[in-house]
Amino acid sequence: MAKDKHPENKKYFDKLKKKTPKNLDYVMQELHDQEFRRTDCLQCANCCKTTGPLFTAADIERIAKHFRQKPQQFIDQYLRIDEDNDYVLQSVPCTFLDADNYCMIYDVRPKACREFPHTDRKKFQQIANLTLKNVAICPAAYNIVEEMKKRLPL
Repeated sequence: MAKDKHPENKKYFDKLKKKTPKNLDYVMQELHDQEFRRTDCLQCANCCKTTGPLFTAADIERIAKHFRQKPQQFIDQYLRIDEDNDYVLQSVPCTFLDADNYCMIYDVRPKACREFPHTDRKKFQQIANLTLKNVAICPAAYNIVEEMKKRLPL
């Protein structure tokens, strides 16, 4: 469904960047909260199965400490540097995803995982390209964008 809606969504987000509603962040927070009250991420985990997060220096420190490793040991064991010079997982699906879709490092997970799918981020219009990608990965993000287009017609 996300593929079929992509051209429509792209046009919508192009307009959104040019003419941002004053209440956008408020509406997005509301839509995000509503959707995640009825969405069980454990039923899907597509984000963990298909993409890998960026790991910040703080993420690496926190997770390495959790494993009682030095940051460099954690990097060597689990991460690689991508084309943008960011630390990412060596492979997907995520190494830390178990068979029941639970995150084995949930309490210390990377910031990118904590914030995914970023539909409640301030200045939402600035992450239009990221949102277009996330709609294809995350059913909740898809539902949020569909509702957003109804609530904020441009």
